[in-house]
Amino acid sequence: MIQYEQLLNQNLLHIKPSGIRKFFDLAEQMHDVISLGVGEPDFLTPWHIRRAAVENLDSGKTRYTANAGLLELRKEICTYVKNNFDLEYNYQNEVVVTVGGSEGIDLFLRAVINPGDEVIVPEPSFVCYNPIVSVCGGIPVALVTEQKNRFKVTAQALKAAITPKTKAVVLPFPNNPTGAIMERAELEEIAAVIRDTDILVLSDEIYANLTYGGKEHVSIASVPGMKERTVVVNGFSKTFSMTGWRLGYAMGPQPIIKQMTKLHQFAIMSAPTTSQYAAIEALRNGQEDTEQMKAEYDYRRRYIVNAFRQMGLECFEPEGAFYCFPSIQSTGLRSDFFCERLLKEKRVAVVPGTAFGESGEGFIRVSYCYSIEHIKTALKRIEEFLGEIKNEN
Repeated sequence: MIQYEQLLNQNLLHIKPSGIRKFFDLAEQMHDVISLGVGEPDFLTPWHIRRAAVENLDSGKTRYTANAGLLELRKEICTYVKNNFDLEYNYQNEVVVTVGGSEGIDLFLRAVINPGDEVIVPEPSFVCYNPIVSVCGGIPVALVTEQKNRFKVTAQALKAAITPKTKAVVLPFPNNPTGAIMERAELEEIAAVIRDTDILVLSDEIYANLTYGGKEHVSIASVPGMKERTVVVNGFSKTFSMTGWRLGYAMGPQPIIKQMTKLHQFAIMSAPTTSQYAAIEALRNGQEDTEQMKAEYDYRRRYIVNAFRQMGLECFEPEGAFYCFPSIQSTGLRSDFFCERLLKEKRVAVVPGTAFGESGEGFIRVSYCYSIEHIKTALKRIEEFLGEIKNEN
């Protein structure tokens, strides 16, 4: 009998499955579940973007593209980030088009990590960073962010986490799951810690276009002295509601992008051709669509935060992305147990904060990228659930 556990990658074997998937799998087995758990826009990809894809398919543009992506698309990406985020890159050798932003993260980490390297990862944060670091033989180092600091990375905490083995720092802002953002003055303090070291930065900016309350996204790559050590990852899923198109991009110093493109070449070949043509249209003519979606998210954001506060749950006001991260500590329930009971008793799916790191205990992640009617129904059930818990005590 084959001993599969002895044959498999041992680093991968010891990584736990995503804590998000557990609740999705449970929800799929139940009827009448209302989910506030998925980070996927409820809007259709705008018609003019879909039409561009159809027209290019109809004209027979179905072949591989260059490994780094269509030259026309890379030019548009560089124009877009210059106009929106004050970033300048050479489309010929500082940009690679990837299969979603997730591939860009994977390519960067695999391109730079050697066994034993440490990568500082703020926590709570998205679920992919730690597992990829571990599979590469690196060591993820948690940098816990706290609600009292608005879930931001502070220069003091970062400096304390750095060791001689630190290879890179992940900056996942706007943040999933907290909705926290980093402002320019805060990034300048971070830069002062890193600038004279050999430490690299992975700046995951997939929610860059979704900031609220008059706040504008700032990329750490735009801070003096940081562009040459930073790889910026972004994509089309959140900004243009193109999740299923699986398209993203990474931008950074030519020597790093060259190695990332080499990995991409061997593992993927090139990103989907039809998606790339759709992305060109999105970048050229999708700004109004993004603003309309952002305005709707902002309305939902304010509604859902106010609703949780009225229920008696402390709720940090998110300034980016489309998640809120209310505290459930007042209920006396652990995050996993709270979410399991809410799903089974009220048919509402949310994600426990622990899915995003142990420091997420006492919180739940609630997505507001759903219709307001959907949100209202779910919130009513959550309020009923909280009342029943209170009566138990």
